[in-house]
Order: sequence, then C-alpha cells, then structure tokens
Amino acid sequence: MQGNLITRFKKSDFMEKISLVIALVVMVVLFSIFNPNYATSQNLTNILVACSLMGFVAIAETYLIIANQIDLSAGSMAAFSSVLSALLVKAGFAPWIALILAVLAGCLIGAMNAASINHLKLQPFIATLASMSIVRGFAYILCSGKAVGISNAAYNRIGSFRILGFLPIPVLILVLAYIIFGTVLAKTYFGRSIYVLGGNAYAAKLAGLNPTKIIYKLYIISGGMAALAGALLAARMNSGQPSSADGLEFDAVTAAVLGGAAFTGGTGTILGTLLGMLILQGFNTGLLMLGVQTFWQQVAKGALLVIALTFDYLRKQSRIKKELEESKALR
Repeated sequence: MQGNLITRFKKSDFMEKISLVIALVVMVVLFSIFNPNYATSQNLTNILVACSLMGFVAIAETYLIIANQIDLSAGSMAAFSSVLSALLVKAGFAPWIALILAVLAGCLIGAMNAASINHLKLQPFIATLASMSIVRGFAYILCSGKAVGISNAAYNRIGSFRILGFLPIPVLILVLAYIIFGTVLAKTYFGRSIYVLGGNAYAAKLAGLNPTKIIYKLYIISGGMAALAGALLAARMNSGQPSSADGLEFDAVTAAVLGGAAFTGGTGTILGTLLGMLILQGFNTGLLMLGVQTFWQQVAKGALLVIALTFDYLRKQSRIKKELEESKALR
C-alpha cells in the first residue's frame, strides 16, 4: 500500500513540477535578500492582484496550447472589455450587469475567432493576429482614444474590496477559476477531449470527437476569460483604458509554456500554469522593486520565454526518447 502511494506521488503532476516549485522558492529568497520588502504579506498580495490580469488569460491559453491552438487577441480583448464595461457603468447599468455583458461580448468575439479558424480555415496564429488588431482598434473607437473614468463606487469596489480584510475579490475569483478549470481539464470528458485533439486531430475524429465544436468552446472560453480580466482591471483602475493589457497574451503564453504546456499540443496542466504565472509575475515585480529600467525588464521577460521554450524542447525530446525505449521493450 505504501509502495503504491509513493509510486502515485512520483507520477503526480506536483512531482513533475517540483523544479518549478524550487525555482519559485529560490526566486523569492533571492529577491528578499536584495529587498527585504519583497517577501512582506502586502507585496505578496500585490503580486497576486497583478496575477489576476494575466491569470485568467493564462488559463485559457493553457487550454488552447494543449489543443494545439493559440489566441493572440487576448490582450486586445481585455482592453476592449475594460472600455466597454466602463461605458456600460457610465450609461447607468448595474455593475454586475456591466460585467456580465462585457464577458458575453468577449465570448462572442471568441466565437468569431473560432469561426474564422473552423470555416475560413485560417491558421490560429493568423486569425487571432488579425483579431488582435481589429479588437484593439474598436477599443479606441468606442472611447475616441480617451480613458473612460468610472465613478460608480459599487463597481470600483469589485476591484478594491478585500474579503476578511486581506483577500481582494479579483484574487478570490482567480483562485476559484484555477480550481474549476483545473478540475475540468483533469477530471472531465471535455478535458480529455482537449488532450486528444492536441495530440492528434485525426485520431480525435476517429474517436468520435468533434474538433470544430471543441475549438468553438475553447475560443469562447478564451474570449470570456480575457474579457473578465479586462472588466476586473477597469474596476481596479477606476477607468477603462484602450491602451491597457498590451502584450498580455504573450505573458500568458509564457506562463503556460513555462509551466509545461507544449506548443506541439497534448501536454500541459493548470497547476503548471499556476506555478509559471507566479514565477513570471514574481520575477517582474522583483525587477521593478530593484529599480531595473523598463526596457531591461522587457529583455528579461523575453529571456524567460526563451528559457520556457528551451524547456519545452527538452521535454519533447525526453518524451520521444521514452516512447522509443517503451516501443523497443515491447518488441
């Protein structure tokens, strides 16, 4: 019994991600040495609040990357949603109604992305790259290029209110999202379908799956999550800004790949993405607290993406080697 438990633990997702856990701990220790304020509860809470923008998009990008898809329009969708929700609140809509309508708008745009991929047969990279430009443009058109202030105290409290005095609402929603989407990916038929689609689309069809339907669901989720992130960002900043969330999709992709999602599809977990997100955001915050100039921060983020892709390549080579060894053992 004990031996079986040890074997299951070794094969568990946490064991596979132990290197990320170690990297996260080492990063916190190093930044705390250079700046004692880094490991304070206030700063760690600030890191989690900052994660609430990237985190929702990172969940959706993980689903997409596992299915061998990608969405480059997420940052633009978040900006569009922040402006739309601000305008809706300004027009007199109740805060939660404005939030829901903004998310529904994101789902609609996600469905349009899926339609261009499924029916126009555009590559996901190209389809969402075009959408990135179009949606960002509409964000500027909606507000004539100016930030839209939010004077509704109830809506602003969504971004600033802390439950029990320490847990911000956006962080609570993010935690719930990771639990729900992590469970769906790991424990449900839909989650298994995503892995099968990403591993081999032809095999997915033979297995009776409908790739078109799955892709629609994935991009609707992606649009909705990006829109939710943008609406919560508007509540935090007390305004909707068309220039916000620039490059958000690349941070989210970096977090997902750093956490183990493979661009070849069929591999990745929400736990890995969570760890990748914490490392990336903690790294960015640490550089900021050390006074590193903005353009050097961009260099560092790019280097992190290269490292993540390098790990992705090494993991792929390791899987291929293991599969070859297993095939030889069966002969």
